[in-house]
Amino acid sequence: MENVVGWPTIAPDQFLPIFVVATLVLVFGVGYAAIITLAKMGFFSKKWMPVGYLFWGLQTLCLYELAVLIHSNHYTTKVLLVTMVAYLFVPHLYFYLVSESEKRYENDHTDSNH
Repeated sequence: MENVVGWPTIAPDQFLPIFVVATLVLVFGVGYAAIITLAKMGFFSKKWMPVGYLFWGLQTLCLYELAVLIHSNHYTTKVLLVTMVAYLFVPHLYFYLVSESEKRYENDHTDSNH
């Protein structure tokens, strides 16, 4: 089998660890977004937010481990970690945009009733 230029060869015995770590990246990412968003919406107590941040930290560690397992170059690893820092703010931004949209809709809706 021919190796594509620039792509490192991954040993077949590394498939399971790569699969497990990639799955954990997804699980911890969804957990982080869900916990933070639900805590901000009031469905969970604000006491759960540190657990959400713990999930983000675990996701970041798993993503770094995944980058090591698939032999990513240093540039790609840095881009992934910068992306994780950006992802730290995504649920906050989403909640802010939704709440501001609701406020604007309520103001527009009440103005049209007069």
